[in-house]
Amino acid sequence: MWAGRAEIFNDSMAHLCGHTAPALLSAAVPPAGAPGDRDLAGLRLLDVGTGSGTVAGLADARGARVTAVDAEPSMVELAAKRVPGAEVRQAILPELPFPDGTFDAAVANFVINHVGDPAAAVAAMRRVVRPGGRIAVTIWPHPKPEAQRLWDEIFDAAGAIRPDDLPRLDPALDFRRDEAGLTALLAGAGLTGVTGTTISWTMCIDAGAWWSGPAAGIGLTGLILAAQDEPTAIRVRREYERRTALYRGPDGVLAVPTAALLAAGTVPAA
Repeated sequence: MWAGRAEIFNDSMAHLCGHTAPALLSAAVPPAGAPGDRDLAGLRLLDVGTGSGTVAGLADARGARVTAVDAEPSMVELAAKRVPGAEVRQAILPELPFPDGTFDAAVANFVINHVGDPAAAVAAMRRVVRPGGRIAVTIWPHPKPEAQRLWDEIFDAAGAIRPDDLPRLDPALDFRRDEAGLTALLAGAGLTGVTGTTISWTMCIDAGAWWSGPAAGIGLTGLILAAQDEPTAIRVRREYERRTALYRGPDGVLAVPTAALLAAGTVPAA
């Protein structure tokens, strides 16, 4: 669902995912550190699932020594261009190609919700972070916030089918998508002092840009849209225009409420 789509992701869904980047990076700093523009200076930071490099770019600008990885080659290529100060490599969780304790902190922005084994992914991040270092992650919550729920309403109103072959996590490996569930996931990996919070905001994005991501097949929404026949796809577009009109300003920019979960913890001393 991401292959060869880095540019369109950067112009569409990255606007939604990027909002949490400052809070994610602040959570990666040990609690004793004072927040501010230079609180990452010299920090050896791993950005897992960097996508088009939004978090890596912000961390680099704030003085961190950034290494970023992503499973998708087009994302690696784009992130390397956008963040020339970072080392950007291809890697697929939970196989991180770094020695134990390489980094001071590791972050994953909307990555744990996409992997096949979330617990193994967090354990891999813990392995490569030194004792006393920090791990911070974000995911989308369930029940879905308004922005994500809106797509379900659009598909339902258009009579869209959900394909049987959509990627689904093994129930035995899943976890609750709320604050308690996410903090339990990190604590289960052995992190200490785990905290969780909900970040709520209003996503502001051009209506055409928000449509372009799913239209290009990005994410589960894109897979569902791509599975529709032409008459149904036309109805989906019509419902999109109708239902997003409630959130659209005169400049064509949507303002849609959404939310994310953020959790962070510390790697204990050996």
